[in-house]
Amino acid sequence: VHLIPVNPIREDGLNPKSRKRIMPDLLTEPPAIDPLYEARVYCNIPTIAERSMEGHAPHYFKLVSVQVLIRHGDRYPLYAIPKTKRPDIDCMLVPSRKPSHPQLEAFIKHMSKASAAQLDGSLSSLPRYPSHSLCEMGELTQTGVVQHLRNGQLLREIYINKHKLLLSDWTAKQLYLETTGKSRTLQSALALLYSFLPDFDWKKINMRHQWSTIFCSGSCDCPVRNHYLEEEQRRQYSLRVKNSDLEEIYVDMAKIVGIPTRQLRASNPIDSLLCYFCHNVSFPCTKTGCIGMEHFKVIKRHQLEDERERQEKKLYFLYALLATHPLLNQTVNRLQRIVEGKKEEIFVLYSAHDVTLSPVLSALGITEARFPRFAARLVFELWQDGKRPKEHFIRILYNGADVTFQTSFCKDYYKRSSKPMCPLEKFVSFVKRDMFLIFNSTSYYDACRRRPL
Repeated sequence: VHLIPVNPIREDGLNPKSRKRIMPDLLTEPPAIDPLYEARVYCNIPTIAERSMEGHAPHYFKLVSVQVLIRHGDRYPLYAIPKTKRPDIDCMLVPSRKPSHPQLEAFIKHMSKASAAQLDGSLSSLPRYPSHSLCEMGELTQTGVVQHLRNGQLLREIYINKHKLLLSDWTAKQLYLETTGKSRTLQSALALLYSFLPDFDWKKINMRHQWSTIFCSGSCDCPVRNHYLEEEQRRQYSLRVKNSDLEEIYVDMAKIVGIPTRQLRASNPIDSLLCYFCHNVSFPCTKTGCIGMEHFKVIKRHQLEDERERQEKKLYFLYALLATHPLLNQTVNRLQRIVEGKKEEIFVLYSAHDVTLSPVLSALGITEARFPRFAARLVFELWQDGKRPKEHFIRILYNGADVTFQTSFCKDYYKRSSKPMCPLEKFVSFVKRDMFLIFNSTSYYDACRRRPL
């Protein structure tokens, strides 16, 4: 199911009044919604070293599994604004060009070797790294590769060096790797794995292909989910039609490029404009004039308003519960097997899209999270209590911030507990049972078929 890209917005904005806020950045974070600030957050340009809360636990706790869901890194637009020159971005990897990474050169060498990797089906025909002097549509950029080399390095320092999740003699069975069939998601996964694994061995890389952007595998048939997605698209459309500032901006931009307003809107100009913005390239001009920062700000502000209304109206939330159940159910089943003593699939990586991460955040009840930026990461950690080895807990982190107690199933537990994490059984009962209560159902199959009132 190809979902509407429901617009780039907020990324890990925790409520400043809450004592759970981990990383307030008071010097730079504006008091009111600022479309340019939000756009910069979305770009996720690799500059300063990132602070993160992954791997934090009382000293007597043991880390037993980590599952990571990422959005691909920075990419070239999927749409072009008609009658304008495409943004001039180079997708060749050049270690001496910024942004770069100490491992970029070694990454290129490793990826260009003929490999013994087992890549499912059509994945084997995809390039392992970007390599065009003018990026192709949707191609990962050098920035995108660097974002995930940084993600991998950060997770390696915590999970490999500190917690010894995988040892130097790690085996293919300890990993579960899955990506959609786009070069940008495959390449993002390879960049993260390259800087994360104790040593990157092609023979142990077994990458599975997921055809669905919501990772629903064999459980994709869900008429009620599709119903809520259509309702959500209607809500989006009606909010756009009501916005007269937005309409004026589209009319003005359409005049500049010399096409009907309807055609400009269909070309999804924000996708293209974000690329100019993130790469600090001037917006396009024609003989009639230039698209400018004011155009960009109005469209971006509308996206932020759309995100806010989306939270209030709950249609997207109902869609998200059904869209993400197969993936969350797979996650829970794997955690339960590990608790029972299985030593397989202790590190999991799903390489995906904004339309994968966004519904997962919504379904978990993490309403304060920003829309997934480029190279966003959502991490599920499984911990064993060293003092009571039968007890297992999870922590959930989004871009390095601990969001465990923002989840709907662990909000209340937080008030009563001294432990900085959530009992695994709370997550299990949420996925196996509580997700369906709002549909007056007891199972995914039933919820997918029970007609909404």
